[in-house]
Amino acid sequence: MKNKENMRFWILVSIVAISGFSQGMLLPLIAIIFESDGVSSSLNGLNATGLYIGILLISPFMEHPLRKYGYKPIIIAGGLLVVLSLLLFPVWKSFWFWFILRFLIGIGDHALHFATQTWITSFSPIHKRGRNISIYGLFFGIGFAVGPLMAPLVKINEALPFIVSSILCLIAWLFLFTLKNDFPEQTIAVNSIKETFKRFKEATKYAWVAFIPPLGYGFLEASINGSFPIYALRIGLEVSSVSLLLTSFAVGAIVFQLPLGILSDKYGRRNILMIILFIGFALFTAAGFLEGWVLALAVCLFVAGMAVGSTFSLGISYMTDLIPKNLLPTGNLLCGVSFSIGSLLGPYIGGIFIQYFESLSFFNIISAMMLCIFIIITFFGKPKELV
Repeated sequence: MKNKENMRFWILVSIVAISGFSQGMLLPLIAIIFESDGVSSSLNGLNATGLYIGILLISPFMEHPLRKYGYKPIIIAGGLLVVLSLLLFPVWKSFWFWFILRFLIGIGDHALHFATQTWITSFSPIHKRGRNISIYGLFFGIGFAVGPLMAPLVKINEALPFIVSSILCLIAWLFLFTLKNDFPEQTIAVNSIKETFKRFKEATKYAWVAFIPPLGYGFLEASINGSFPIYALRIGLEVSSVSLLLTSFAVGAIVFQLPLGILSDKYGRRNILMIILFIGFALFTAAGFLEGWVLALAVCLFVAGMAVGSTFSLGISYMTDLIPKNLLPTGNLLCGVSFSIGSLLGPYIGGIFIQYFESLSFFNIISAMMLCIFIIITFFGKPKELV
């Protein structure tokens, strides 16, 4: 029984790693392809929002089918949608066709993540739950970090990165059929969209300030992966250098996740959030002056990743400090929705910034966003709200 549970766990986190890999690949890859084809940076950013629009639109409808059909069918359906969408990219190179495919990947990825995260949480014993969720996040982060390294394959053949990614997703997806289906505890009925939004409103009243860091991290991650490649190519950086810089940030985020989590347990989420947000503001401001030196910029982004790479997970932990226990599932879902809103805004606003503020560094918009969130946490996330 224990071996079966271990196998189930590692299959689920492997699925998440492959999903992270495909997401990490798609953002810079399509940005580079469109930039080479002369697509404007604002339209390029708009195309990247397709994935996050899919996540946002499907979010209110996810809980009911999960409870009705169980974890396995939802993950299989989500994984299949991702595999088929990736395979279809080379079929027809069209701005709106690729937008629709990214929209479908957003729906598939959200189904996959929501079901795997809930399943892992449900079968993990209390003394291993934190460890298991950390491994879950770590595997997604590793996949996301490796993804951008596929971008240079576009020089060999434009279809090659899509084909490789879809094959890897298919292999991981096939392992799902070895798992036995399971269902979440049927403690509440979720048949009404009205009830869902009522719980959203209640959770927001208690913990709105904790939803800002995930929103900020979504903006940061999506704009760096979706808009920065465009900016980097325009200032004369090579595609291989862009891949190195993106991977540097992603690896930095992975390296310091666990230590920051431990520090937040000891010194408080709000205090650690304030420190890392200010460090992020300082480092991205410095990055604006290092654009001519790829190695120095890579080091700067690596350290920035170490500082702000845990903003999403710390935001979730902060939310659990502020919200009643009966609203924790809703709070988790809203952290995901906030992340998606930030991810949706990031590439588009980043694209507009590149197009209309050519004299300014792209990193200025990131540092300004970090400063804004730091101010919000400082003035509205008072210690008395922590329990």
